[in-house]
Amino acid sequence: MELEIDKAVVKRHSVRQYQDREIEKDLADKLNEFIKAINLESGLSFELVLNEKTAFTGPLAHYGKFEHCYNYIIIKGPAKREEDVGYYGEKIVIYAQQIGLNTCWVALTYSKGKLNLRLEKGEKFYLLISIGYGRHRGLPRKSKPMEDLCRVNGEMPEWFKNGMDFAMRAPTAINQQRFMITLLENGEVEAKSFFGPCHKIDLGIVKYHFELGAKIPIKWKKV
Repeated sequence: MELEIDKAVVKRHSVRQYQDREIEKDLADKLNEFIKAINLESGLSFELVLNEKTAFTGPLAHYGKFEHCYNYIIIKGPAKREEDVGYYGEKIVIYAQQIGLNTCWVALTYSKGKLNLRLEKGEKFYLLISIGYGRHRGLPRKSKPMEDLCRVNGEMPEWFKNGMDFAMRAPTAINQQRFMITLLENGEVEAKSFFGPCHKIDLGIVKYHFELGAKIPIKWKKV
């Protein structure tokens, strides 16, 4: 039975230590079907790699405290699609949580040379998402106060507050939360990121979380 998406957002935390256990075929099939749909929707290329034991064996993985990380998702696609990588990648992350798997966004702590990486002409490799059965459920991250992450003139609408509650739960690189979400007078919502590691990918993750929390169609201001 799949977990409700709101509960999945609340329960999902980054996990780096996994059980030495293969992902069951039925879950792998569900995940692959979901990824296939995301690839069609996004124009990106997410690829699930199962039972591969070399990418997370180097010193960087040891430094990052990864254990038994034998399954991961490779993210590729056209250049300058960082925000979409975050947005659509987080869709996969939350779905994985819904079906009982744990994940972690991984930007550096793996051995790129050990990946079976095949790039088409014009494709760029972005990063990985580790996935599997966590040895634990992960720990909640500390968050900045909501007032430091958003701007609203006057009283904050309930939908915006709910969106921010979910946005504050979004994973960001080294928990930097380098974003600002502003409700404009015309009803549009402006989301900006500030320079830092993976900040554009983080913004896509945050925007997906905001939409899930708000539960209404969001008119994002084009920037």
